[in-house]
Amino acid sequence: MNYSIYLRELYLSDAKISFNWRNNPIIWKYTGFKPDKIITEKIELEWLRNALKKPNDHRFAICLKKNSQYIGNVQLTNVQSNTAEFHLFIGDPSFWGMGIGKQATSLMLNFGFTYLELHSINLEVHKENYAAKALYKKIGFSENGMNNDFLKMILHKDQVSAFQDKTIPTQFPSVPQ
Repeated sequence: MNYSIYLRELYLSDAKISFNWRNNPIIWKYTGFKPDKIITEKIELEWLRNALKKPNDHRFAICLKKNSQYIGNVQLTNVQSNTAEFHLFIGDPSFWGMGIGKQATSLMLNFGFTYLELHSINLEVHKENYAAKALYKKIGFSENGMNNDFLKMILHKDQVSAFQDKTIPTQFPSVPQ
């Protein structure tokens, strides 16, 4: 795979961009994390500050290689007992449908299974988010239940061999301490 993106640690200054995404109802159509009020830059900054302090979360910015534009987030949260929860968020809808999600997922799964030495990664995807479900199934995630409107999926490290992309960089984003 020829990667058009890279991952970097999230910066507090990213709140200047991401607070706009959190106020766009199109972005939240398939997520369970809809804001219940207008998100200001100050609110986003405080949320980001608290999120980055969580020791069991690894949150990264998705950036374009060509110009370093910040376009989304990818993360592994609740890392414990060799498992984690995967989250992907392309905040700029103009980049939807371009394979960015697949690239970010590839990089983050490699980070989780190789660097963090996870045994499994879980996720929840809205039952009507057909593109994301297809991507996750193609990668090897299998269904393992429902949570309201969300399909629960899991990927075990030993199921990844068919997907392993040999072009995934072996250097990982720096891990916040």
